[in-house]
Amino acid sequence: MTIRFYKPFGVLCQFSDDGSGKPTLKDFIDVPGVYPAGRLDHDSEGLLLLTDDGALQQRLSNPRFEHSKTYWVQVERVPSAEALRQLRQGVVIQGQRTLTAQARLIEEPHLPPRDPPIRFRKNVPTAWLELTIREGRNRQVRRMTAAVGHPTLRLVRVAIGDIGIAGLTPGTWERVRDL
Repeated sequence: MTIRFYKPFGVLCQFSDDGSGKPTLKDFIDVPGVYPAGRLDHDSEGLLLLTDDGALQQRLSNPRFEHSKTYWVQVERVPSAEALRQLRQGVVIQGQRTLTAQARLIEEPHLPPRDPPIRFRKNVPTAWLELTIREGRNRQVRRMTAAVGHPTLRLVRVAIGDIGIAGLTPGTWERVRDL
């Protein structure tokens, strides 16, 4: 069984309580035997796939399979053409260059409000990017946008390969065909 879940902001990407009082997957998904295939930081939102198939979980989680992951990213200031070029060609984070990516400016997407909302700074404009990567290093998208001078304010994963979050709202899930 495979599940697609719209992970809300602030939810830990695990079923066990770490004692922090933060919500976990068990607060939303009451399906025994499924585990996340990959992770999203507690301060990121969007698509998370869970499965009871260990081989599928390994295939989706292992970077060598280079599954595409698409994010909508709200950043500080409007990135220049040069900043977008750098994201596309790969940037050095933690001493290693990222793989090439797809990066483009997009209009502000229609997303549910985030609780709490992102910080608003009157004198600092924001912009939205669509960024598609084929690897999944720890906090990679945040580190990539910071490396080109545009810190991430909001990060929403909208797709893994051909599976997206369309039709889901934060905290909801549905079973999908096994991959």
